[in-house]
Amino acid sequence: MTYLTHLECGLCGKLHKATEPQNLCTACGKPLLAKYDLAALAQVWSKASLARRHEDMWRYREILPIVSPENIVSLGETMTPLLRAKRLGDALNLKSLWIKDESRMPTGTFKARGLAMAVSKAKEFGLTELVIPSAGNAATALSVYAARAGMCAHIFMPKDAPSFNAETTRLAGAQVELVDGLITDAGRMVAERKEQKGWFDVSTLKEPYRVEGKKTMGLELAEQLGWRLPDVIIYPTGGGTGIVGMWKAFDELEQLGWIEKKRPRMISVQSTGCAPIVKAFHEGKSEAEFWENAETIAAGLRVPKAIGDFLILDILRQSGGTAVAISDAEILNAMSELASKEGVLACPEGAATLAGLKAILEKRMIEPDEEVVLFNTGGFAVYL
Repeated sequence: MTYLTHLECGLCGKLHKATEPQNLCTACGKPLLAKYDLAALAQVWSKASLARRHEDMWRYREILPIVSPENIVSLGETMTPLLRAKRLGDALNLKSLWIKDESRMPTGTFKARGLAMAVSKAKEFGLTELVIPSAGNAATALSVYAARAGMCAHIFMPKDAPSFNAETTRLAGAQVELVDGLITDAGRMVAERKEQKGWFDVSTLKEPYRVEGKKTMGLELAEQLGWRLPDVIIYPTGGGTGIVGMWKAFDELEQLGWIEKKRPRMISVQSTGCAPIVKAFHEGKSEAEFWENAETIAAGLRVPKAIGDFLILDILRQSGGTAVAISDAEILNAMSELASKEGVLACPEGAATLAGLKAILEKRMIEPDEEVVLFNTGGFAVYL
């Protein structure tokens, strides 16, 4: 089913086994990335074979990490639509503007992709208790997929996370602890307790398989555009797994011979109340500093320090992209505009991409005839 061969550190390159549970690199403590035998796969796998498969994220199984199909834990992870945003495009003088709408995923956000994959791999390893710190949406996703798999989920979440997430995690039977502070404070509590309790940590980029779920966004996008890539991708960035995953997907597709070398300019959008990636990018740094007193209505963007910051910054620079910070007021305006002009009920994080697009257009960094894709990472309901 899979051509997975091993894991490799995203910083130092040390190899790790993919046949046992792994968290971070044992040499430098940085994220591990799944690697596949793409040369062998290219000889036997064709784009035509996808026509006979279900339109879900598991259709790319050869470059996903699950060995046995009976270990897949699914709630119906459909391919999400790529919507033409003509009215918005006309208003912004863009000929080809699209919205990749992740609100159609189970639990209403893109977090379902990563947690479906992480829980499936945990099941394959025989793990029964998983733990996560979350700003909200990942908590909901882990709780329902763990319930689906018959596992126990332990959630550490800021007290001021959206009420939707606190309620859904409890409904799904997860053990929830609300934390005074931010997701980084929740992360410290996880680190303090996980070994003593025997929990496996599925934090963002602290295990190798959530990024494999997120990379299916990039695989779908390429397929939906006829195996080509857009000129620009604008993405809301907290932990950054989506950017890392999509960039990985594009590299793997090129190695398979399915796409050309062209890459989109990747644009990271953060809030002015929490913009560590934006600050580091414009200061020319390879890692971001911890952002003090982080505050924004977009809970998923309130990540003061991302463990994969060096990967995100490298991708932005490799792609010729940039990073931009926008205000909460701009986010709220964008939420209204997406709903009233395109009928898309976006979460604040998703709406941030439209606000970011406007900021980039003011700097004349996108041409009118370029193709631009905004990622709406979740639905309005998760904001309530």
